Amino acid sequence: MQDFIYYAPTKVFFGKDKHKDVGEIIKGYGFKTIMMQYGMGSVKSSGLYDEVMSSLKSNGIKVVEMGGVSPNPRISFVREAIKKARENNVEMILAVGGGSVIDSSKYTAAGVLSECDVWDFPTRKNVLENGLPIGCILTIAAAGSEMSSSAVITNLELNMKRGFNSDFNRCLFAICNPELTYSVSKYQTACGAVDIMAHTMERYFTVCEPTDITDRISESILKSVISAARKLMDCPDDYDARANMMWASSLSHNDLTGCGRQNMLPVHQLEHALSGEYEEIAHGAGLAVLFPAWARYVYKYAPQRFAQFARRVWDVSEEKDEKAALMGIERMESFFAEIGMPLRLRAFDIPEDCIDRLCELCTFGRTREIPTYISLDYDKLKEIYKSCW
Repeated sequence: MQDFIYYAPTKVFFGKDKHKDVGEIIKGYGFKTIMMQYGMGSVKSSGLYDEVMSSLKSNGIKVVEMGGVSPNPRISFVREAIKKARENNVEMILAVGGGSVIDSSKYTAAGVLSECDVWDFPTRKNVLENGLPIGCILTIAAAGSEMSSSAVITNLELNMKRGFNSDFNRCLFAICNPELTYSVSKYQTACGAVDIMAHTMERYFTVCEPTDITDRISESILKSVISAARKLMDCPDDYDARANMMWASSLSHNDLTGCGRQNMLPVHQLEHALSGEYEEIAHGAGLAVLFPAWARYVYKYAPQRFAQFARRVWDVSEEKDEKAALMGIERMESFFAEIGMPLRLRAFDIPEDCIDRLCELCTFGRTREIPTYISLDYDKLKEIYKSCW
């Protein structure tokens, strides 16, 4: 096991009706003026907006609203939010929504106290040195942004989706009420399950020394998500299944499943190019297409690792490692299909000649390679994209 530092400072308030305590929680931290960011309308139609505002106002919290965060949140929206937050002397950002809203809030929090443009952070032109505190009320189990150090944003002017990691991106607190996810559609629930699994599997499939306890944590999370997702396809208001998915979302991306080994998340890099170019594509759906394709391309460089995954997660009994590895990938892909995920890029109704553009985006114009069991350059990435066309 490699040396590591594990840091997960987010305070989690988990359970039924916990969102109604948000005003009291924020007041306890001493904040008086906050910005609340939320999405495109469901927060209001569900009644959550009214409950949150009631709690905030009854605790004397002044709220500066910034609604309308889109899926695959945009840098243009963040720049407007930064300006508004500065004008109103906002002390913290409250995200009410899923990963898109939380990531938008993280970029806003990063930009308010910075002199540079926030696009400098994901492009590595500047390093974030300070940021406003962030809190969240989670409404979908998927991205794990509620406890992660990462944040991803889309620049539509450049058709690029980029992310960066910083401890300043970590939420001060996260309110997780599984009941708030009852209304999430089957499709988005499935997308969330894939995203959670990908965060876990990409930390699992990495060059590493023996890390048995981290392996076992990862495998347990994966099996729990598989079980919960199957239940939710038929019973969307199964509280225990929703709770397991929500907690798995947090654990999969708060670095716990990466302790003692390298973390690279190569498939996320492939998918960011895809949904950065085509923002209508849901992140989880893109991962469902790309993960099996990537796995089939690299498994032969670590057949024992993939065989262990197959046996422990998918109950494959095959004794030969290479054959077991392939069976595990097949069962993973079959599960994605079972919960309604696409398995080919053409299912998104995008042109086949987009593959060259995706390779350009993924390699930052042929200036980088994606590290994994082998280094993925432009030509290798093209083979992977083509294999799942």
